[in-house]
Amino acid sequence: MTAIAEGITALNRLLFALAKWLVYAIVLLMLWEVLSRYLVQAPTSWAPELATLIFGPFFLLGGPYLLHIGGHVAVDVLSERATGGFAKILKIIGFILAAAFGAILLWFAVPLAVQSWEYGETSYSAWNPVIWPAKAFLPLASALLLLQALAEIVLTLGDEEAA
Repeated sequence: MTAIAEGITALNRLLFALAKWLVYAIVLLMLWEVLSRYLVQAPTSWAPELATLIFGPFFLLGGPYLLHIGGHVAVDVLSERATGGFAKILKIIGFILAAAFGAILLWFAVPLAVQSWEYGETSYSAWNPVIWPAKAFLPLASALLLLQALAEIVLTLGDEEAA
């Protein structure tokens, strides 16, 4: 089980490492938009919208790995003072809640993404791109968050130093 949990973490680490480069694409798109708008007085209709569509996967693919490294906002008044087995129990409860959140999000995100794909949903803007690829990242990231939370439970239970 530990090998599977470490594999899930490695996958999320890889996806995080790839997704963080998307911020550079967003910066370049916005730079292009600003230069087009103010230097040549020819604003684009597509650059801001594409930057927004890229931001979704950037944001979503970071979540599962941030769960592993403890990068999410947390209220740790109690858990910071806890030691031994109680600290381990608190960690596991937190990961169970994260898994429940991922499962609920997955449950509601899959039908939305499938419907968007089936209808060939577009943004209805002047540029009007299809948006199902961006929407598909929500169930993917939800599944990865669920898997990472389960992996963290396995890793916490297997970690003798956390006890």
